Amino acid sequence: MKTNFLKLSLLALVLFTASCSSDDDKDTTTEVVVTTKVSDLNAPQTGGGQAGAASGEFTRFSFSENKIVTTDKWDIAFRGTVIIVNGGVKVNVDDSGEPARTGSGAISTVSNTFGAVTTFPAASTFKQDAATVYSIPAVAGQGWYNYANTIISPIAGKVFVVKTHDGKYAKFEILSYYKGAPATPAADSTPRYYTFNFAYQANSTTTF
Repeated sequence: MKTNFLKLSLLALVLFTASCSSDDDKDTTTEVVVTTKVSDLNAPQTGGGQAGAASGEFTRFSFSENKIVTTDKWDIAFRGTVIIVNGGVKVNVDDSGEPARTGSGAISTVSNTFGAVTTFPAASTFKQDAATVYSIPAVAGQGWYNYANTIISPIAGKVFVVKTHDGKYAKFEILSYYKGAPATPAADSTPRYYTFNFAYQANSTTTF
């Protein structure tokens, strides 16, 4: 009987040790944040420029789902050169194509390379959309793009860190505004097709 008791005790000790080892492995494993490229996301608009105020539905995008969505669970949305975040309030209350903000999203603009942005910016740097003011300025040279000789070009070294609609974080950089992401866009290139990189952090850490 003593022999059986000793065997059972040893077995229990082995199982306990294995369980602790497994738990330790889980605690020390860091989830890898993967950079994903989105190509040719269409952001159509009606009007704008010489035709007057822009209109039409914004194209909504979810970082966690990595796709265009039509629900309220979107993080950023695009229409023409305008990018909005799901946090704050509508910039234009009379614009039926601009979705209401139902999340807690905000954006911080960082001047750096995409790969070098590995930690979250200070909370005070994050901005939400507000009445008449976008979190990413919708003006050439001030937001995400420059405009010269009829061509829209992403500003190099502009990375946007996003607090998502549900309080997670992502970062993205715009690579191209033209269909097929031509290296040198021309006057006949098709606009309003975004290509961008993003990385989404799904856990509670503060790094990418």
